[in-house]
This record gives sequence, structure tokens and C-alpha cells, in this order.
Amino acid sequence: MSTVNKPLEGIKVVEMSTFIAVPATARFFAEFGADVIKIEPKSGDLVRFNGVSEGRLGDPYENTTFDLENAHKRGIVLNLKDPKGIEALFRLLDNTDIFVTNWRPQALAKLGLDYESLKDRFPKLVYGSLTGYGEVGPDKDLPGYDFTAFWGRSGLLGSLYQEGTEPNNLIPGIGDHTAGLNLAAGCMVALYKAKLTGVGDKVSVNLLHSAIFAQGIYIQAAQYEGLGHTYPMSRLEADNPFNNVYKTRDGRFIQLSMPPFDQFYPRFMPLIDRADLVGEEKYKINNIMEQHLNREFIAILDEQIAKKDAADWAEIFVREDIPFAIAQVWEEVLVDPQAWAIGAFETVDYPSQPRTMVRQPITIDGVDKLPYTKAPQLGADSEAVLRELGYTDAELAEMKANKVYEQK
Repeated sequence: MSTVNKPLEGIKVVEMSTFIAVPATARFFAEFGADVIKIEPKSGDLVRFNGVSEGRLGDPYENTTFDLENAHKRGIVLNLKDPKGIEALFRLLDNTDIFVTNWRPQALAKLGLDYESLKDRFPKLVYGSLTGYGEVGPDKDLPGYDFTAFWGRSGLLGSLYQEGTEPNNLIPGIGDHTAGLNLAAGCMVALYKAKLTGVGDKVSVNLLHSAIFAQGIYIQAAQYEGLGHTYPMSRLEADNPFNNVYKTRDGRFIQLSMPPFDQFYPRFMPLIDRADLVGEEKYKINNIMEQHLNREFIAILDEQIAKKDAADWAEIFVREDIPFAIAQVWEEVLVDPQAWAIGAFETVDYPSQPRTMVRQPITIDGVDKLPYTKAPQLGADSEAVLRELGYTDAELAEMKANKVYEQK
């Protein structure tokens, strides 16, 4: 029987968080073999109870969202308002490499769990903090979620929709997953340093900065007034008509992506039955921009693309090596053979039926991904973890009676 290579085996991570971003960070470490212990209050991580609002079952034994963010972890319920609960946490941190949290800084400071309070007691500890808006500045104490800090405040929601319409529909987790993996990357750098020097560091990531960095190209370009369109804008005014979306005869949308417009032009125009325009100086990209011919040229593409179905265009564009993608919906992505080939999905048994689960997007050659497991039920590992910390049966009985921890 083959063994799974676990490059982070022997690394201990303690996660004290809720919702998605930091749980996704800790899931990254667990995915590669770290011992990740998730601390929850007796009420549990709120994501345990979001099933119906996300269009899935409310069954605690079929919580695909919670499993996505928390597989391969162990779970403990601790009452951190009780000094005995804080003592248990400190015992846990004595042998912990990485501590990650998305609690608000003021709440952490109140309990003495901010970095300044912990760094002298746990000098080797890597402390990872993820907030909505950062830990300095006038809005550092605002509640931050991906819909608000990542999408709304950063310019994403206010820019990337068609002029004259409403902002895009949002789905949970995009900002959280982006920032969560940013935090994982920072913690790995700090962990490397800690292993070399014996000195840990604090790693800080926030949703707002993560979103600004993701949009860096166009946020920087927005400084050059008058050289490009301001957002929101219509697709009919796209700066590069070859970086645009077009509707097919069967009502599907195809996204093209050909940044070097003039290089693709003589190849692409014959494919849409407009070879007569090859060599047309009027439609060089500089002239399109200078003469404001975007709408005129996009109208030509609209007319031609609408003459064939999406599948017809896909066959042509694949054959001719044109960068494109049909705008798929989630139901199509679930059965996309390329997504399965790259390991994006794995099938997991659930009470209702087997479900397709999404895997984290990092692959390392020579490291086998762990078989997908479900997240721990609330407090499932409380006693086991506390026993590892040296608590006796008598101490555990007293702590349980005083509700310092719960085992369910």
C-alpha cells in the first residue's frame, strides 16, 4: 500500500476563524499534511448553517461548503471567555508553528490574543491575520466581507458591469479564497524564516488590498485620463474589440482574448468570413482607438459571430488556435473534462448521493493530494486534542462540567 507524501507533516497549525477566508488558508496547510486544529465557539462556525441560503441542503452531514473549507482538519470547541479556555489555547500554542485568525483586532486584543500580546511568550510562532480593511487607517475596524471589502470598496463591483445595467451578481468566496491563499503564501514565507532563525513573524493580509492587487493593471491605468474608456462601460466600446464577449446564434456567449490585436487581425477576420477586411488600414488598433471606431468594428464582429452556434465557433477557433472560451454555467463546469483532468474535482459520498467537490488549485509534482475527507463535526476532536496537551481525566471532567470545552 502506497503512502501519501505529506510535505507539511510535523507542522502544527491552529485556526481560530469563521466563514471562508482563513478556513481556506488553514485548509491549504491541511491539504499538504499539516496537523490543523480548528477552534470554534459552542455555537460553531456560522458556515455550518448556511446551506439553504446557498441553494444546498441544510443537513449538517452534507455540508459541501464547510467541507470545502475545512476538510482534513481536527475540530475543538473552546470557551475562550473562560480563563481555563485561554489556558488550553496557550498550551496548544506552545507547540504550534502557525496561528491564523480572522477575528477583528479589537476582539483579539480584549482576550490578549493579538500578536503583541503573544509574540514574547511564543517567539517561534507565525501569526497570520486576515481582516477586511487592514489593521491601520480610518476604516480598520469596519466589518469586512468579500462582498463589501473585496468587491465593493476595491472598484470591482463598480467597474465590471455593462454601462446602463446593474452591477454583477456576486457569489460568496471569490474574495475570500483569493485573500486566503495570499495569507497562506505569506505564512509559508514566515514559516521558512522561523525554521531558519527560530523567530516568528506576523503576516497580515486583507480583502481590500487583495482585490486592489488583483486589478492592478487597470487601477494603475486609470491615472491616464483621456487615453482609455472609464468604467463602467459598454462592451460596444471595448478598447480592444478582440478582448470582448460576443453572442452566438444559439444564444451563448463567447469570450475572445487576443491582446496583440494587429497580429491576430489577419488570421481572425477570414475565420468569420470577412477576409475582405484583411489589410484594411482603417482597422488597425491605433486607428480604431484614435478615431473611436470601436462600436463600428464591434458591430462587424457581432454580426458575424451571430451567424453560427457556439459549438461551431468552438470547432473553428480550436482548430485555428484562437484564444477563446464559451461562457459556461456552473452545471457545465461540473462536467468539464479539462477541469476533471487537472484535478479540480473529486467525487465524495454524501447521504443524498455522491457529490462533486472542488479541490484547492495547487499541485506539486511528487506530492500526492490527500483523498478528500469531510470536515469535522462541531467539537468532534475536543477531548483528543486536550488529552494530547496533558489534561487528565479529572481535569477534563471538570472542564466539561464548567463548559470550558464541548465534545459532540
